[in-house]
Amino acid sequence: MWNSQVIIMLLEGIRDTLYMTLASTLFGYIIGLPMGIVLTVTDKDGIRPNAAVYKVLDVISNLLRSIPFIILLILLIPFTRFVVGRSYGSTATIVPLTIAAAPYIARMVESSLKEVDAGVIEAARSMGASDFQIVTKVMLVEARTSLIVGATISLGTILGYSAMAGTVGGGGLGDIAIRYGYTRWQTDIMVVTVVLLVILFQIFQTIGMKIANRLDRRK
Repeated sequence: MWNSQVIIMLLEGIRDTLYMTLASTLFGYIIGLPMGIVLTVTDKDGIRPNAAVYKVLDVISNLLRSIPFIILLILLIPFTRFVVGRSYGSTATIVPLTIAAAPYIARMVESSLKEVDAGVIEAARSMGASDFQIVTKVMLVEARTSLIVGATISLGTILGYSAMAGTVGGGGLGDIAIRYGYTRWQTDIMVVTVVLLVILFQIFQTIGMKIANRLDRRK
């Protein structure tokens, strides 16, 4: 039979999971959005091709994305401790989550921006638009629906990563599932944490897709 302490623990787990997921997504976009834009602009078919810049960002993105998150989480423990002063807890987990999310987000942004019709870009250029104006007023605007869908997918992925961080004391629902559901064989708590993670994922997906559908000019 559950008591109030278990319920409070689960509520705190939800709070910490939302904190880690939303903060990591925000910081991931602060890094990943500009990175994705630069990848698109400097590509051989971009508006300002630059093979050297594209290659460097391409290698960095592929390298970080190729490392499984659980391994990246462990590798970054010294860096995380340097940044926030400790390597465990929800705040500390934001550091590796952000580093894992940024290149993933950059690729999502790059993919979305490359969907923009080249004719629209050429039309803007013929009207005297600068590269900055083309990016901010044409590419980002035209790709906004795809960008929102990408953000929704990224949010769900980061939510999964946050649960994985529980294996090393990352906090949140993942940490509860490991400490109680796995270590202490309390199956009921394990099941509840999984259900809560699924519910959070569905909430993110539903909200994100509704926003994307509302911004879709084709409808």
